[in-house]
Amino acid sequence: MKNLFITKPVHAEPHVVAGEEVELARTLNWRHLIMLGIGAVIGAGIFVITGTAAAEHAGPAIILSFVFAGVACAFAALSYAEFSAMIPVSGSAYSYTYSTLGEAVAWFVGWSLVLEYLFAASTVAVGWAGYTLSFFDQFGMHLPAVLRESPFTFKHDQFVWTGAWFNLPAVLIIGAIATLCYRGIRESATVNAVIVTLKVLVVLLVVIFGAHYVAPANWHPFIPPNEGPGIYGWSGVFRGASIVFFAYIGFDAVSTAAQEVKNPQRDMPIGILGSLFVCTLLYIAMAAVLTGMLPYKLLDTAEPVATALAAHPSLTWLKTLAELAAIAGLSTVILVMMMGQPRIFYAMANDGLMPPMLGKVHPKFRTPHRATVIVAMIAAVMAAFLPISLLGDVVSMGTLVAFATVSAGVLILRYTQPELKRSFRVPMAIIVCPLGVLACLSLIWIMPVRNWLMLLGWTVIGFVVYFSYGYKHSKLRNAQSS
Repeated sequence: MKNLFITKPVHAEPHVVAGEEVELARTLNWRHLIMLGIGAVIGAGIFVITGTAAAEHAGPAIILSFVFAGVACAFAALSYAEFSAMIPVSGSAYSYTYSTLGEAVAWFVGWSLVLEYLFAASTVAVGWAGYTLSFFDQFGMHLPAVLRESPFTFKHDQFVWTGAWFNLPAVLIIGAIATLCYRGIRESATVNAVIVTLKVLVVLLVVIFGAHYVAPANWHPFIPPNEGPGIYGWSGVFRGASIVFFAYIGFDAVSTAAQEVKNPQRDMPIGILGSLFVCTLLYIAMAAVLTGMLPYKLLDTAEPVATALAAHPSLTWLKTLAELAAIAGLSTVILVMMMGQPRIFYAMANDGLMPPMLGKVHPKFRTPHRATVIVAMIAAVMAAFLPISLLGDVVSMGTLVAFATVSAGVLILRYTQPELKRSFRVPMAIIVCPLGVLACLSLIWIMPVRNWLMLLGWTVIGFVVYFSYGYKHSKLRNAQSS
């Protein structure tokens, strides 16, 4: 049992690959990081999931759902900021947990991150497909119905067949984004920064112009009467928070790029906390405007922003612009997710817990190219056949597990290794860290049984892989036993 909880030494400097292996390129600064965070956060949550969560769970009180999810994320973000500045390596919560709670727990967190990023890329790809199809439909360009969506979906947690074959546009966008990620992180970050700037401008336009069409009557009742577990009432507000939590995983993706940042001790906290602050304000503003422009039950579409704008003829010009921004903006979310997941594999492979091929770096582009290809193939299959409602829920669960573990890890390391240099420290950690754990676990608790079963199944598969491969090939364990 002791061998399962062996911890990795903490060093202030990033991991250096031994021998003649090619290292990841250090090219990013805090501006890139904030843009990466916004690129990942402002996407499916604001353009897609807001409508579904409001219509099926929280009503206009989806605003409160975003507030609760944002607070939970703020606690976790502070912990991420301390860890990422102190241990600036690829691997995010996986690497932090390895240094505090031991290898077996680190594996569990890393495996949860695999779940998070794979499903996140697939979720957003499905949302991207919805907006893209809507945009081309208005010009009379229609894709056959059997290629427009997954074979089944969920409505109020009920299984429903759609009659489709698979979601072709979702597969195509993942392939295109994977190609960009294969070529280099600086190129990916630059493309992301340009698109993010345009995306945020359009979100601000929707908020500003849409505010003139808000009907206060649409906000009454603010918290609709309870119609069942997790459907309206306060239970619906908290269920909505567990769903929209998916929208906030961007700062986790920022931490996966730590090993490619020029000055991580300074830039990582700025990137993580800055992107979270900006995005929380935008989410709350957009949720308030959308539920004010249209009765919340009418927002249950694949493109709720476009639906709300279409209800007001004078905003048709903005609807077209919003669809273009959603198409471009959702692309950046997929981009950041597709950048993050291969770097989790990269970190795990360098520790010996994953096959060495996943830790290989391209000699020219200096990216984890083989891991990128594998991630793209799996994400494309899931986007083709799974509905956005199922994908989004599972992403939130994997994310919450990682956030709770990181929050606990900071406090543990404060007591076990107080001498470590910390360029950023969580304020009042004795209070903030437990609150972060409690907030994340509370949101996990209210998830439906279906999600718990999927997480359990995923965890079982993960530990089968760990004990059949990772445990035997762990570089840290083998080094200490030799």
